[in-house]
Amino acid sequence: MATGALLSRAARRLEGKVAVITGGAGGIGESTARLFSKHGARVIIADIRDDLGESVCKDLGPETASFVHCDVSSESDVEKAINTAVDEHGKLDIMVNNAATGEPVKANILDNDKADFERVVSVNLTGVFLGTKHAARAMIPSRRGSIINVGSVSSSVGGVATHAYTSSKHGVVGLTRNVAAELGRYGIRVNCLSPYFILSPLSREFFNVVRNGRVGVYSNLDGVSLQKEDVAEAAVFLGSDESKYISGHNLAVDGGFTTINPAFGLFARA
Repeated sequence: MATGALLSRAARRLEGKVAVITGGAGGIGESTARLFSKHGARVIIADIRDDLGESVCKDLGPETASFVHCDVSSESDVEKAINTAVDEHGKLDIMVNNAATGEPVKANILDNDKADFERVVSVNLTGVFLGTKHAARAMIPSRRGSIINVGSVSSSVGGVATHAYTSSKHGVVGLTRNVAAELGRYGIRVNCLSPYFILSPLSREFFNVVRNGRVGVYSNLDGVSLQKEDVAEAAVFLGSDESKYISGHNLAVDGGFTTINPAFGLFARA
């Protein structure tokens, strides 16, 4: 039996829905694909990591998941991913634009390379634009759908990530709001999901991870660490009918990080 066994019918919040998830072969995307599957959705994993993507689909089961190779900076690849969903299932209900990349950390802008900047923007922002464009093409005829763009706390604040990454994630929020304004007339919701840093090799290298396994230098919420599954739960909410009147929103899954300025000492910790 596939490990993505369904929840009880009453508990399935995405029953009968079809979703495309870019970057779904690992990390937040994989966790989202697995949780969507448990909630009754059929998922198309679109990723450049063929072996990992095929492995996740095999684990979930062929009746639930399929894989398509997709470089999100390539319009033809993105178009193919959307067409796969429509050809296999006759529709597209949810688009999760999750695929992203980073670049070498260079704190001085004078040391930053144009090629690195453009590469990050081509994946993190242009990829979201292409995913949104072709998802809209599939959703407009049915006059419904949910597009979820994965941002970051770097979508809202500066100084915690590289110039290219921060710029691209700010752009994702702007694109989300603008497309939400356009597509509302078709009943299509467009939202952004912006998580805090998740413990990973990247965060271990670039952020001050304390011994209890939290990204401690920026963390605000004590006693809990953000997990990939927490972000996936938020994606289920935005993809489900529970959020049917939410559009143009940037949902921060950050433990209050983007709300609180630690420079002000009223609530300073001993």
